[in-house]
Amino acid sequence: MSESISAARATGTVSGEDEVVDLCRDLIRIDTSNYGDHSGPGERAAAEYVAEKLAEVGLEPQIFESHQGRASTVARIEGEDPSRPALLIHGHTDVVPANAHDWTHHPFSGEIADGCVWGRGAVDMKDMDAMTLAVVRDRLRSGRKPPRDIVLAFLADEEAGGVYGARHLVDRHPDLFEGVSEAIGEVGGFSFTVNENLRLYLVETAQKGMHWMRLTVDGTAGHGSMTNNDNAITELCEAVGRLGRHKFPVRVTKTVRSFLDELSDALGTPLDPENMEETLAKLGGIAKLIGATLQNTAAPTMLGAGYKVNVIPGQATAHVDGRFLPGYEEEFLADIDRILGPRVRREDVHADKALETTFDGALVDAMQSALKAEDPIARAVPYCLSGGTDAKSFDDLGIRCFGFAPLRLPPELDFAGMFHGVDERVPVDGLKFGVRVLDRFLDAC
Repeated sequence: MSESISAARATGTVSGEDEVVDLCRDLIRIDTSNYGDHSGPGERAAAEYVAEKLAEVGLEPQIFESHQGRASTVARIEGEDPSRPALLIHGHTDVVPANAHDWTHHPFSGEIADGCVWGRGAVDMKDMDAMTLAVVRDRLRSGRKPPRDIVLAFLADEEAGGVYGARHLVDRHPDLFEGVSEAIGEVGGFSFTVNENLRLYLVETAQKGMHWMRLTVDGTAGHGSMTNNDNAITELCEAVGRLGRHKFPVRVTKTVRSFLDELSDALGTPLDPENMEETLAKLGGIAKLIGATLQNTAAPTMLGAGYKVNVIPGQATAHVDGRFLPGYEEEFLADIDRILGPRVRREDVHADKALETTFDGALVDAMQSALKAEDPIARAVPYCLSGGTDAKSFDDLGIRCFGFAPLRLPPELDFAGMFHGVDERVPVDGLKFGVRVLDRFLDAC
């Protein structure tokens, strides 16, 4: 903790901007790697840290452990008008694993360098967790109630589908979200600088659905020196190769069409989704995020077969990360089965729906006004997320979900590359900007 923040806390003058960086660093230093097998070391520690920070300012947080060590923290803040529908702010505390040897700074050090906080989770999504904590703590210390009730949820297991986090709470403890009508969460509200007069802030209003699949082929086992026309590995690899090289057709959803229209207007040039190469070339650093929202995708990610070099195995397996656009699940699965062929058995490891909402209403207005107040050249625009978030679980409760974790980013930062990438980092100024925007947003929500 810096000396200036320690002094500010001693005099009771600490603000959300003062402590957001330290909160983010603290969270990064808690190794919450999610390997998908309950072996991760730190979700319980993160839940306890968050609960302590909320309790310090008078809230009564609850910790829910769905499996040993898989813990989430939930608290409710009373608003000025409790009769109004409540707002949910949700974030996850788990992160994907990281290999320290690949990083410039250790992924769990929370190092500050080159104006950024470095570490696994810096953008996915301990930055938003820290910003939320900083804003809430500041408001409660100064006695500033939000206009309506706010439910805070800091969740386990998002990186493995949320089964032990959001899904557990929605299925087992839906009363925690009683009266909630809208929610904000991750991967939205970040900036894309068009020119010196315009910065777009992408608010997530849609996200692709998922089918994480296991593919299996059964063949005839035998000696590796023999001719074998029923080799499971050969059959599977040919099918996986077809799938991995397949170009799914472009499908322009309402959200993607709206985003491309907004960006066309901003750039002063038409964007043709049917010409993906040319369109993506105009999107700069956000091309990675947007490109996959123009079509369904299926990426082979794992292969498994055999146990000895001179034995042809009787079975081979592969795993595929499949993502489908809102409204195109049936088409996606039909395409998958046609490409794989009859010999390949397909089963879901994890599946979840696609989401899409409209970009309108008082909450969207509050986002736009909060961004504009802190960045005069800001314009909020809707976009579709190629991945998925815990919003999929909260949608089952009838909650309208947005991605809004506001960050003003330097144009040269490869923000899309930060997600699950090496040398993940978030600008210090971006964290402080996010605190100011969220504070204004809560005043207007």
